[in-house]
Amino acid sequence: MHELVPATGATAGGKRPQLAMTADAGILTVTDRTSGETVEVKPAALYLYRYERPGSSEELYGVAALDADGLVLLDLPGGWHMPSVKDLAAQAGIPVSESRYQSPARIGVNLAARAPCWRRLSGLPRRRFTAVHKVAVAGTGVAGLAVMTILAVNGMWFAWRGVATLGRILVDLLEVKWLFLGFFSPLLLVMRPITGRLHRWRVGQGSIVGPPSGPYLVGRQPRTLEVVGGEQTLATLRRGRAPGLAAGLLLYRHEDLTGLFILDSLGKALHHLPGPWPAADLDRFAKRNDLTLAVHGLTHDEYTTLAKSTKSATP
Repeated sequence: MHELVPATGATAGGKRPQLAMTADAGILTVTDRTSGETVEVKPAALYLYRYERPGSSEELYGVAALDADGLVLLDLPGGWHMPSVKDLAAQAGIPVSESRYQSPARIGVNLAARAPCWRRLSGLPRRRFTAVHKVAVAGTGVAGLAVMTILAVNGMWFAWRGVATLGRILVDLLEVKWLFLGFFSPLLLVMRPITGRLHRWRVGQGSIVGPPSGPYLVGRQPRTLEVVGGEQTLATLRRGRAPGLAAGLLLYRHEDLTGLFILDSLGKALHHLPGPWPAADLDRFAKRNDLTLAVHGLTHDEYTTLAKSTKSATP
């Protein structure tokens, strides 16, 4: 049986995933050689994607195995040789579709529509942050904070900004990122607890909901709802009672999955956010931002309908 491996990393210059793919009689088998884990799925189709992620000029490559409803069963980021993947799929009787003529937003929505048993295999070793690393980061952070404090006390604001800019450049270029991040971003030692408390206060006020690391929802005026992930705004939705406008939130449970759908007044899903969401926080957020909130367990058909409807919505 012919075995395929990625030719390159999932991004330009990225590490090549240690994955191996075979297919036979409609069954796709993928082995993660770093962990020894093997996953078998019976996809209705393979989806070959390549797109530029929002807020980044970096392209992401990969293959996704889809079920009969178009939901992702297995995501395999990596620079797979597309003609070889097509040949392998053809021999196993698995149809293939591509993202060649789709917008980055549409591709992102397609990959976000995940089946209940969704998995992603990275094929890369997990990096461990050891106690030595933690001590080194703390030490360099204190040193960096001292340098920046001296610059600030002496009014050398331009020098401060220059050091910070140089730090960001080195963090992008050097492999020992954890060490340089500690020196050139020492304000994180002070600002992280402050920003964390501010975020929790805003959650308590109902103006925001979700973890600080994202994704989280923010109610903006006038009548705008933002989906924020990290430092990026993933989606901006207008609020209102007309079709196509964000009118309500649906907190769901489907089998072993939980998540949140943002719905319009007709019950159509505008955005899907898988993961746990605290019901009490959502209730405060919904009341403050004039949104309805429903909590339901979904059947397979209901979940599939909502997840697929996000494909035709603007994320």
